[in-house]
Amino acid sequence: MSEARGEGRDQSGNLSFVVGCVDEDHRGSEEGGRIKNEGEMGKGEEEDDDKDDDSPPERQIVVGICSMMKKSKSKPMTEIMERLCKFEYITVVIFPEEVILSQPVDKWPLCDCLVSFHSKGFPLDKAVEYAKLRNPLLINDLNMQYYIQDRREVYRILQEEGIDLPRYAVLTRDPDRPEVCNLVEGEDHVEVNGEVFPKPFVEKPVSAEDHNVYVYYPTSAGGGSQRLFRKIGSRSSVYSPESCVRKTGSYIYEEFMPTDGTDVKVYTVGPDYAHAEARKSPALDGKVERDSEGKEIRYPVMLSAMEKLVARKVCLAFKQTVCGFDLLRANGHSFVCDVNGFSFVKNSMKYYDDCAKVLGNMVMRELAPQFHIPWSIPLEAEDIPIVPTTSGTMMELRCVIAIIRHGDRTPKQKMKMEVRHPLFFALFEKYGGYKSGKLKLKKPKQLQEVLDIARLLLAELGQHTDCEIEEKKGKLEQLKTVLEMYGHFSGINRKVQLTYLPNGQPKASSEEEECPTEGPSLLLVLKWGGELTPAGRVQAEELGRAFRCMYPGGQGDYAGFPGCGLLRLHSTYRHDLKIYASDEGRVQMTAAAFAKGLLALEGELTPILVQMVKSANMNGMLDSDSESLTDCQQRVKVRLHEIMQKDQDFTEADYQKLAPTGSPSLVTSMKTIGNPVRTCDQVYALIQRLTSQIRRRLEDPKSADLQLYHSETLELMLQRWSKLERDFRNKSGRYDISKIPDIYDCVKYDTQHNATLDLEDTLELFRLSRALADIVIPQEYGINKAEKMDIAQAYCLPLMKKIQLDLQRTHEDEAVNKLHPLYSRGVMSPGRHVRTRLYFTSESHVHSLLSIFRYGGLLDEVKDQQWKQAMDYLSAVSELNYMTQIVIMLYEDNNKDPGSEERFHVELHFSPGVKGCEDEENVPLGFGFRPASAENQEKQTNQGSLEDLSQDETDRALSLSEPISIKRSPMIRNRKTGSMEVLSETLPTSSKGTSYRLFPSCSCQSPEIKQTGLGFEGCSMVPSIYPLETLHNSLSLKQVDKFLNAVCEHSSDAHAKTMKALSALFDTSSQGYSQTHIYPHPPKALSSSETPVRSPECPLWYSSGPSSTVFSGRSSSPTSVNPDKNVSFSE
Repeated sequence: MSEARGEGRDQSGNLSFVVGCVDEDHRGSEEGGRIKNEGEMGKGEEEDDDKDDDSPPERQIVVGICSMMKKSKSKPMTEIMERLCKFEYITVVIFPEEVILSQPVDKWPLCDCLVSFHSKGFPLDKAVEYAKLRNPLLINDLNMQYYIQDRREVYRILQEEGIDLPRYAVLTRDPDRPEVCNLVEGEDHVEVNGEVFPKPFVEKPVSAEDHNVYVYYPTSAGGGSQRLFRKIGSRSSVYSPESCVRKTGSYIYEEFMPTDGTDVKVYTVGPDYAHAEARKSPALDGKVERDSEGKEIRYPVMLSAMEKLVARKVCLAFKQTVCGFDLLRANGHSFVCDVNGFSFVKNSMKYYDDCAKVLGNMVMRELAPQFHIPWSIPLEAEDIPIVPTTSGTMMELRCVIAIIRHGDRTPKQKMKMEVRHPLFFALFEKYGGYKSGKLKLKKPKQLQEVLDIARLLLAELGQHTDCEIEEKKGKLEQLKTVLEMYGHFSGINRKVQLTYLPNGQPKASSEEEECPTEGPSLLLVLKWGGELTPAGRVQAEELGRAFRCMYPGGQGDYAGFPGCGLLRLHSTYRHDLKIYASDEGRVQMTAAAFAKGLLALEGELTPILVQMVKSANMNGMLDSDSESLTDCQQRVKVRLHEIMQKDQDFTEADYQKLAPTGSPSLVTSMKTIGNPVRTCDQVYALIQRLTSQIRRRLEDPKSADLQLYHSETLELMLQRWSKLERDFRNKSGRYDISKIPDIYDCVKYDTQHNATLDLEDTLELFRLSRALADIVIPQEYGINKAEKMDIAQAYCLPLMKKIQLDLQRTHEDEAVNKLHPLYSRGVMSPGRHVRTRLYFTSESHVHSLLSIFRYGGLLDEVKDQQWKQAMDYLSAVSELNYMTQIVIMLYEDNNKDPGSEERFHVELHFSPGVKGCEDEENVPLGFGFRPASAENQEKQTNQGSLEDLSQDETDRALSLSEPISIKRSPMIRNRKTGSMEVLSETLPTSSKGTSYRLFPSCSCQSPEIKQTGLGFEGCSMVPSIYPLETLHNSLSLKQVDKFLNAVCEHSSDAHAKTMKALSALFDTSSQGYSQTHIYPHPPKALSSSETPVRSPECPLWYSSGPSSTVFSGRSSSPTSVNPDKNVSFSE
């Protein structure tokens, strides 16, 4: 008989796990794992009568939960058990606390698998006795839990396993012999058993149940101690002036680790899965940081390869499948300071899903065979990154490289002034400006110094009108106003650049009416604005979430959202991810938001940014110094200005001069413009009208205090437009063409985000400035093909080299931290390893990289029909908007000969990013993502519904031997308010052309994003992002490598610059991969029956560094730069 209180429900709403006892006769005999409640006997018997005719039910595996009720009924336990019950043959029974405490073990419920763990008041001895009596499968070993209660034993086991822990000594006091005590206490240190511990040091009771841990501080820091305890409300420690150690009890003394105020908590579920979270160290100030729901704030973090090895070792050494432990990250190392035993992550749906899945598979794998249950570990697509090609062969995804422009931002603003005051020169010298002739000031202290100089000079100007201060008062006022904005400094918001001009600034434009002064000067450039908006964050996060769907598998619904194939790859350490970002704040925040979406991280962006993206300069790999244009760029700009200053309609000769490539998007814009000067006149008049409208609004008391998007005011909006009005046309009436991108930038921003103002003629201003910008912006990167290549190489050489290396390393570098197959039970494909490299950058790099692919000679348009169609598509794209993506995917065909050119297969994809505000219908359509070849379309029988398509056939690659024939996918692009694009496909029976959506489920609302009438999280309407379009899907790796080599060696000058950049970017190291050996011997693919053999000199776990981190440049790793043309460096 049984006593039961239901705790969970299965999918049909039936109880699926219960509190109660199961008799031997009844165990597993209730259908679907239901156990009857003793108080409902009559009803139960009637039910049984009804079911007499049913076929006998399958044997159920009973998982028993034996712990104190507070733990059994906790939210994480309930969430995980509910998911565990979704396994068809598993029933969960919770042992009632009164039974555990008062009944003998032979009266405890029966179970096949026992989840039991010690907590305060739990009778561990009885649990051990029960395990001996019934011999269930133990999830966490019970005898080892005695050791976990004693910190001395924990440290002994950690030491035996070779796991790093802080230097420590044990002081054991014998109550019978209190005089024997090996402790000598000094003012600023203690000596324990001859070991000296200078303050700060930590004093821990030997009992792990005692949480009163003290940290003692040196007198130089004020002395005293911090007293830690189990959390009470919002406190976890208090400061005490007491500086002397405790005189009774036994303690461990250990050195204090400087961790920058954070602890990392690691949670394993078996040796192959670990989830890590950082939280504020309780020793910091003792205040527990809580969110709006009162939960302690924790941030998911990445574990390095070594830390993952530590997690495996801890899990196996303590024989605790579900195990929590604490890591201290200090001085470049990770130290384990505590092992807690059975512990679940709180408030992470992804962890609940993963934990239930790992535990369920473990239970079924161990017990299904002995109970003759027809079950085998499902060989799910999410476990193996393999996709079917259209010819039926299988290819393995090995590498994904993406170059992505940042998300939606506030308008960038810039002010230039020439300065000569000695204070500016002193500042320039102070921060080492003379070394390179340039200086970038972003730190609050530096910006404060610039502000102090501006205030001082303005004060002097006010007192002596005829003084020698040459700086113009208006510009100084603007400098002061911008630096005083927000009331605080942030490098993300503003920066000042100073460039040394040995002979002063040449007065090229007629707006400079004064005569030049002789002698050296500094060009001061103040930049502000350009911050990532809330809409930009949502765009990046949504794109990250959608990107998961590029990784095979995970279309099943166990995790409830798309892309869990990638998440499982990542959690089981088979995803080698690095995210690089330039040092611009908006780029780094985009990278952080993308990472949040990609890896299903939870919480705020700032901690993800701090944990993953350090502010650094990639030495030209992702940053570009727009102030130092190449000679070619200067010439192009001059020519562009000349053509755009003609007061007549564009002639045939102008079309030849301005659009020699015949790009349809350029030609269309030129036709829209007609006479460039007349169009500029119209734009100028529209800006004047706009500023006067804003002024009128400001004078109106009703709208004067109106809050615009992203906390902007009408006053700030007026400043923005007035500056453009002043700068666009100079006193002689000539237009400054370089301001066109800024005008378009501003009107695009206001059209999207401030449309509620209902200002007249903004759409006309948008249309005209867009037509002008569609000429000026792309043509600034070169007018003819030679110029485009020249400028692109100046921007992109280091990045091209890095991409080339990423592609080569995928098959050469076998020393990445892969799971060792001998250790990887429960992971079907331990050898599988996907490398992902994401590069977040700005518009200049995206334009340049696309130019290299278009004009660098990758393929011949005449001979390759698919490439010609791709080039036609790119020519019709007028703007590379926010979140533009260039994606390179590398596949390996294990059926091809290792030396064959067909072994590695490269695909190139592109998306022009966010949809524009107007003319969306005119945007050119590509040919879908990974389109199928025509030959095999006949083989595809009924494709089924869209759902079937998205679940079973997300990825299709082309067979390399087949001719390409692409037909336009009959895609209908629907709009969904405030969400990403909904892509629906119609597959009419008459059409044989098929093409697959990259993001089969990305239009579904993600559970993490709350949709409101305004769009996501109260943002203004967030425009959708164009789906990826395939440019080519049958390139060989050799072909791509040859192309990259040719591009990188095209110019000796450019190459010298690359060498310099790379040598600065990476430290020299003896290890590296020479590009002369690009195809040594690609590793032979293992069949499922083979086990890879490691080389004898390699340890069982070997690694070349963290498998998943977000990089910004400085933390990149060692390199060896060869003097010849072959560059090699390791990450």
